[in-house]
Amino acid sequence: MQLAREPEIREGRAPSGTQSIRAPVVWGVVVGGLQAVSPLAIWWLTPATVYALELVLIAAIYIGFAVADGRRQVIAVEACVAATFVVLAAASITGPAWLLVLGYAGHGAKDLWQHRRRYVAQTRWWPPFCLVVDWIVALVIALEIAAGVHLH
Repeated sequence: MQLAREPEIREGRAPSGTQSIRAPVVWGVVVGGLQAVSPLAIWWLTPATVYALELVLIAAIYIGFAVADGRRQVIAVEACVAATFVVLAAASITGPAWLLVLGYAGHGAKDLWQHRRRYVAQTRWWPPFCLVVDWIVALVIALEIAAGVHLH
């Protein structure tokens, strides 16, 4: 049995019966880095506004996954969770920038829970990808705040 799996491992594929999260994590690093610098591309808005809009977008994606899942309870829960992040993001536009750190770190924690519980069907790759994006952006914002960068 072990011999059958070795060619897959050498070729960088996940062994049969397992699911690798390497690709979602690598893409999460790439997208997280791009998202962290995105206020430079949308210079006419404050960085806090750009980060807040992106947090809302990330949270809303789970509503689409919930609708695809089809279970009413999942749709209701994901809509409520997304609404919570919308309120947090809105408050961060004029409130303390630490609310953005809280929002992204909190959403990453939600992604971790989602990945472990598989609460929404057919999202195997998304939670690890999104978790990495969220935590990279949270870390970058925290570092910006600590360095004295004004996000408002």
